[in-house]
Amino acid sequence: MKVCIVGASGKLGKYMVKHALDRDYEVAGVCRGQSVAKLDAFKGRITVIPGATNDSEVIRKAVAGCDGVLTVLVPWGVHGYSSGTAQAVLDHASPGARLVFSCGWHITLDGQDAYSRKFKWTVGAAGWLGRLLRAVDINDQVEACRRVFASDTRWTVVRGSDLEKGESQGLPVWSPHVGDPILKSNITRRVDFALFMVEALENDELIHEAPAIVGCRTPSAVAHAATVGPATDH
Repeated sequence: MKVCIVGASGKLGKYMVKHALDRDYEVAGVCRGQSVAKLDAFKGRITVIPGATNDSEVIRKAVAGCDGVLTVLVPWGVHGYSSGTAQAVLDHASPGARLVFSCGWHITLDGQDAYSRKFKWTVGAAGWLGRLLRAVDINDQVEACRRVFASDTRWTVVRGSDLEKGESQGLPVWSPHVGDPILKSNITRRVDFALFMVEALENDELIHEAPAIVGCRTPSAVAHAATVGPATDH
């Protein structure tokens, strides 16, 4: 399988590169020119395409011939970075390619997610401060996912909980809606978020799903497994 990782030089991206190489995938990675050196550990094993991830021409070259595209939707700035990145992937990915996008729990597919007051306040405050500083635009990430959901591609949008460092604990568990008891712990190892992204490439059950994930060894996941069986809500 040939895959393109859009946003390959970030923390999540580098983990995805490693997981993909562990599966003997052919890997192309897109990152900003100033970040290419962050991928030196993979030199000679991947093809690096330098450029902005919302640059349509960069993405066109990067995804050519790829069976899957893993995209980190980063809400940088206030100039449509996330939506531009998503649109470029949707426009140029090969017909039938598996497209897997990363975002946070604040994204909703069907409006049935149940958010706590604390969560809503935190997202609102972060969005307000980010726009004030012209550093982050969470609303643009929402728009990016809206475009993905509306597309006729073979997409999955993986919604990550809070993240932490640490060795892998295994494939995260997931549920279709934030607020479900299995997700209560709200923590996932970053390396395992990346693992879920890569695993999704070959899991057709996740097509047109927006799984909200949590670490498989968290208290809420363990409690869920104890009541209903091995932990993958699906």
